[in-house]
Amino acid sequence: MALSQPQPLTTKQVRKDPFPISILSLTVGAFAIGMTEFVIMGILPNVAQDLNVSIPTAGQLITMYALGVAVGAPILTILTHRIPQKLLLCLLMVIFILGNGVSVIAPNYAFLMGARLLTALTHGTFFGVGAVIASNLVKPDRRAGAVSIMMAGLTIANIIGVPVGTFIGQHLGWRASFATISLMGVVALIGVMIFIPKIKQDESGGILQQVSALVKPKLLLFLFVAALGNAGLFAVFTYITPLLTQITGFAESNVTWILVLFGCGVTIGNIIGGKLADWKLMPSVLGIYLTTSVLLTILTFTIHSHVAAVLTIFLWGMASFAVMPGMQIRVMNLAKGAPALASTSSHSAGNLGNAAGAFIGGWTINQLSIGALPWVGAVLVGLGLVIGAISYAAERRTESHEGQES
Repeated sequence: MALSQPQPLTTKQVRKDPFPISILSLTVGAFAIGMTEFVIMGILPNVAQDLNVSIPTAGQLITMYALGVAVGAPILTILTHRIPQKLLLCLLMVIFILGNGVSVIAPNYAFLMGARLLTALTHGTFFGVGAVIASNLVKPDRRAGAVSIMMAGLTIANIIGVPVGTFIGQHLGWRASFATISLMGVVALIGVMIFIPKIKQDESGGILQQVSALVKPKLLLFLFVAALGNAGLFAVFTYITPLLTQITGFAESNVTWILVLFGCGVTIGNIIGGKLADWKLMPSVLGIYLTTSVLLTILTFTIHSHVAAVLTIFLWGMASFAVMPGMQIRVMNLAKGAPALASTSSHSAGNLGNAAGAFIGGWTINQLSIGALPWVGAVLVGLGLVIGAISYAAERRTESHEGQES
């Protein structure tokens, strides 16, 4: 008796079955990407010293990585939108492995910058396509929770990947950190190849149709709000190592364990944020922004105390990443015609904020002082909160008015 060939899963079939292993394979990929994005913060002084550049100059490696995501991800998503999603994820991980491998042998600052830009191309598209897959693997009322599981890889990278990468970089050299990341990329590639199911993609429109789905004032404004939130995060987090050593007075070796604690807060916040977003989407996003701005303001004062600084950083990590699942779902809801491109654009906007934050942080150090970073970050997040609240209030008034007319 001949066995029938397995048929590709349709989106409708996928939604009936949760496929937790498939989502976890996306988590592994997110872990590898999160590690390469954030480990540079822990080894920034080592990179600066080895390549004979200043810390603010080394910080631009973070700025350019973020710009690579912001500019490259939407372009890459548009150009590859007809490639099967599983194959696309595999290709992205191959580029990721190559980029980090080049970083290992980078002879100078400019070469390392180029390698970081190559790696950045994979970031937004992986998360954009991954978010669409994750949301299709569960019921509609659990979409934010599914995205938060995938995003947990990014947060777990802060608990395990970044501290381990920092420890390796401080003891074996920063190049060894990127070699470790390349190996993680190989593990992620194998996981995607084995566990991601073949999902029948919905017919996607042409390039102009997809772009038109994004060029909406409400969506563009929300992407700007997301960028401001990330700018506030990276204005501080980019320079967290010198901030803790120069202002708080921690030894460099202690920063690793503080990053572990920060990562724990990030992971807890991501899980809570997914549940809050499934409950009340925009109110939770705005409430988290308010909390983040307040915590950064408090950090301006607590950064001078060992215990108080660590506690504030833990809570700040929770708040900063709790907003991510809600942001992703909100953007996908606002761009119905191009969910993958919308999800990717969310990461592009966020990384544009990352780049701006790293730049603003460097400017703050040069023009004001490194101790001014927390309140500058608070102002950036607070600005995003104000714009987001005004936009949401206007949206509610419009819906109420239309409801009364009908």
